[in-house]
Amino acid sequence: MKHLLTWLLVLTAFSSRGQKTELLALMRKYSVPGMQVVYTKGTHIGTYNLGVRRAGTPQTVAASSTFQAASLGKVVLAYTTLRLLDRGVLDLDKPLLAYYPYPRLQAAPRADRITARMVLAHTTGLPNWAENPLGATWPTSTLRLKYAPDSCWNYSGEGYVFLQKVLEHLTGKSFEVLAREEVFRPLKMSNSSFTWQPRFGATACTGHDGQGQPTQVQRFAAPYGAYSLLTTAADYSRFLQALMTGQGLKPATARLLTTPANAADRCGQPAHAADPAIAWACGVGLATTSQGLAQWHWGDNGDFKGFFMTLPGRRESVLFFTNSANGARLTDEVVQLFFGPGQYWAAQWLAD
Repeated sequence: MKHLLTWLLVLTAFSSRGQKTELLALMRKYSVPGMQVVYTKGTHIGTYNLGVRRAGTPQTVAASSTFQAASLGKVVLAYTTLRLLDRGVLDLDKPLLAYYPYPRLQAAPRADRITARMVLAHTTGLPNWAENPLGATWPTSTLRLKYAPDSCWNYSGEGYVFLQKVLEHLTGKSFEVLAREEVFRPLKMSNSSFTWQPRFGATACTGHDGQGQPTQVQRFAAPYGAYSLLTTAADYSRFLQALMTGQGLKPATARLLTTPANAADRCGQPAHAADPAIAWACGVGLATTSQGLAQWHWGDNGDFKGFFMTLPGRRESVLFFTNSANGARLTDEVVQLFFGPGQYWAAQWLAD
């Protein structure tokens, strides 16, 4: 038995070295300066901190290095919403304007039909963004629907901002406080925040454009679940374990994270080969893969890109963050490196 355990440890170390070599090769191939990866299977955790926080400097990526998670913050907002659902704070099918008269939507016809369930499943009919959300005029810009609510799937950061404003109104707390109470503190995510913290000055990664040139370190002043999450892969992987298992949620509520809410039929787009394999649950994408049902989501803030996929039936997950506009190009190869050869569909669906 002792010899078997020793052999298994040797195999694990060899496998980790091989995966590190493959990851470094992918980073060179796609000109990605820095990357964090966490792979889990049951109680096994593999972590990889590779490259540099800023190109042309000796600032190496460490486990504590801070990345923009971009839209992966939406999944944290969705999970927070489901936690509040379990406590009776809101109803997923009650129109959100009945809870809070969101000023940006007051003049929009049919906006009174939008519910939290539609927001979580991206069927509100709202655009992704009315304007650049980092612009000075965006917070007061007029918001109009592009499609009829609940008619088709259209990815919307604006929908998540609307839901966030409702949660803040119902609880009397900022989303930063809600995330800390409902997610960060219970899951021991001590290096995560939806707003810039002074301590991030020593750990933050710089973004990079498609040519590998440094852009900036974004210091988000206000919390937005749709895009402003600053975190580490180690922290976010703890969240993924809760997402896979339904930790912190009632069983019926947890099933909303693995049950299709809609078929993710994209508004106004022709059918693509990946469409039959993709659906959307309450806050997360679903894929029918070679390894069974998967949960997945991507993050894209332009100069920061990331992705995760979980296999709940196998208690397996892979997550990566990059400080590069090229980061999404690694997606399918990273997934296959850790989950094994097969068809996972998410990257193909995003590319369509």
